[in-house]
Amino acid sequence: MIDFSKIKTYPIKTRLSKEKLANFFNINGEYPLLPDKNLPILAEKIITAHNHQKKVIFMMGGHVLKVGCVPFIIDLVKRGIIGHVAVNGSLPIHDFEIALIGETSEDVSKSIEDGSFGMSEETGSMLNKAIINGSKKNLGMGESIGQMIAEQNLPFKESSLSYWTYIKKIPFTVHTAIGTEILYQHPMCDGAAMGQTSYKDFKILANSLTQLEGGVIVNIGSAVIMPEVFLKAFTVVRNLNYQVKNFTAANMDMIKHYRPTVNVVERPTSLGGLGLSIIAKHEETIPTLYQLIMKTL
Repeated sequence: MIDFSKIKTYPIKTRLSKEKLANFFNINGEYPLLPDKNLPILAEKIITAHNHQKKVIFMMGGHVLKVGCVPFIIDLVKRGIIGHVAVNGSLPIHDFEIALIGETSEDVSKSIEDGSFGMSEETGSMLNKAIINGSKKNLGMGESIGQMIAEQNLPFKESSLSYWTYIKKIPFTVHTAIGTEILYQHPMCDGAAMGQTSYKDFKILANSLTQLEGGVIVNIGSAVIMPEVFLKAFTVVRNLNYQVKNFTAANMDMIKHYRPTVNVVERPTSLGGLGLSIIAKHEETIPTLYQLIMKTL
């Protein structure tokens, strides 16, 4: 069997990162409004749900952070408009690196050549340690990471989505698939802890979905993991006889994918509610949605 204990890592501060906090969007800026007919509808549905104390859930992939759009999401969390954030396994990794050094995202095409891709020591050791500690406390993966960032007082924590969800006590659930994240490459990785904490997050997501009647769920930039996780968690909710029929389900992505279209927009709303598909770059859709929400608010 291959020996993971011999894997070589390097200090993250020696890495050249492609994305920097300084280049992220400023929520106070004014940006062109994308002329998409569904964005004003989605903004109105989110505000209506918020005003009636209904659940608003955002599901996301890591690219949302990498293009600098997370400040908008953080502000909606801080305002209490978003009541649950569910993400694939890549987003909390980038989110942690932003909190630690204010930079993230390496040149994969170059680092894969010498086997250094994903081998930054702090990313692997600190996140894996947080997850192992969280498993001992029966926490979900998302809360484990947010708690670690808060307790270690990381330098750029104020720009961390997992930090703010932890501070605001809003569910932040991480839905990982074995082998899909760089955390699995690190010698410290504990597969049992990964499975335990991410499965706890699956149950937390299912619990939030029991409150989706009259609410909104939005999937942004996850083509496979979040649509599949959502479909299974939603099935559990209906299997347990929770009446969740009238809600808004939206998908926002750069191109149209099969799973988000079918598993988020179409199938779950077959008994009622509204399905919305919004196809454009995150750098256009998210600032537009945020500004529409702020104007309505």
